[in-house]
Amino acid sequence: MKTRVISGLVMLPLLAVVYFGGSVLMIACILIGAIGIKEFYSGFHSLAIRPSYRIAFVALAALYLMNILKLPAEMYMIWFFVTVLLSLLYLFNVDSRTLEDGMATITGIFYVIFFSYHVVLVDQSAYPILIWLVFLSAFGTDIMAYFSGYLFGKHKLCPKISPKKTIEGSIGGTLGSIALCAGFGALLVPDLMIHCAIIGLLGGIVSQFGDLTASVFKRKMGIKDYGNLIPGHGGILDRFDSVLFTAPMVYYYIVAVL
Repeated sequence: MKTRVISGLVMLPLLAVVYFGGSVLMIACILIGAIGIKEFYSGFHSLAIRPSYRIAFVALAALYLMNILKLPAEMYMIWFFVTVLLSLLYLFNVDSRTLEDGMATITGIFYVIFFSYHVVLVDQSAYPILIWLVFLSAFGTDIMAYFSGYLFGKHKLCPKISPKKTIEGSIGGTLGSIALCAGFGALLVPDLMIHCAIIGLLGGIVSQFGDLTASVFKRKMGIKDYGNLIPGHGGILDRFDSVLFTAPMVYYYIVAVL
């Protein structure tokens, strides 16, 4: 616990990146996408699966270049098409590639790069201040679930996926997310406080799905952490796995509801 707390405090200055937003946040997301895809693909090596780093980095560069150039939304469909096409063409070297190589390539691009890209989309939306809800929900759920489970946890949530997680911790994490997001709304955007609370509820649920999804990948890969970049937390993906799910949720809530 001590290592996790110290690592969490060390990461606090990263909140400045969210505060400044804009280009600073975009650069941070590009770095997270690049490091994250490297960690994710490296996890497949133990399974003798070899995704294409080159295709992933090209997809990463193209996605953010389209944003910088402010290309129309239709261009994103071309990005989807080309990304899948290149991942399938990667299989044409039939003597040295397997179907799993192509599928892992596609999965990593969408799971790590495209999902994390939504952080930038929220920052560029009509309600950029709600970018804070992405992190309040993701990290708030994680912290509150940890302490709720530590203090009250008795019933296992998903023992075959993550043995230490409990139902009590899950409920505590969700309630913590609601409280943090509602409090944020009451203080900074009172007109949207109800929406903030709803986002907190959805984020509390979705962020745990993100955490469990990462656990499934790691269990199947036979690894404990994606990396050791952050003491007590593992790699970039180990810290931002829940953000990969909360960022799209917040963005699509803004688009569909607000």
